[in-house]
Amino acid sequence: MGLRVFIPDYNVSVAELVIPGSDLSQHLSTAGHEASGTGSMKFLMNGCLLLATADGATVEIMEEVGADNMFLFGAKVDEVPALREKGASVKVPLQFARVVRMVRDGHFGFKDYFKPLCDTLEDGKDFYLLGDDFASYLEAQAAVDRAFVDPEKWTRMSILSTAGSGKFSSDRTIEEYAKHTWGIEPCKCPF
Repeated sequence: MGLRVFIPDYNVSVAELVIPGSDLSQHLSTAGHEASGTGSMKFLMNGCLLLATADGATVEIMEEVGADNMFLFGAKVDEVPALREKGASVKVPLQFARVVRMVRDGHFGFKDYFKPLCDTLEDGKDFYLLGDDFASYLEAQAAVDRAFVDPEKWTRMSILSTAGSGKFSSDRTIEEYAKHTWGIEPCKCPF
């Protein structure tokens, strides 16, 4: 896969530049804690593929574009409560423990800033199930890498994703809100 970046202070102005030029957008919210629904749709409409948990808008997107045109990972929303209940008894992958140790040791910078997060994860209080989802995320990322080096497959997935994104247009959304939520009818243009 090409260049991978994390954009700090992401906002609408930055999105206007980033979204049209992106091949893959990763939406990493824990199922049941959706944080990126409309962002996912914007990326999708611009030909970008999604790597995401099956949550909220991602489920709606999957219904329109098909799971074969996305890279899904992680626990499903109905699995989250049981996984949280298990808590520290959930065995986290060795790779995840290694990453947490690297963060703790300051390998990526901001050692002091991430100390509370590392403490929480190592104490078995992984509320967002990062350790549980990690192996699944790595598998999804490997699938992304395999698809990206197959230009025909990647292009087909991108086209089908964009073609299936029509349901998420602002025109349809506003018309639906007007009719079902606000109870108003569109007015005819006077000329």
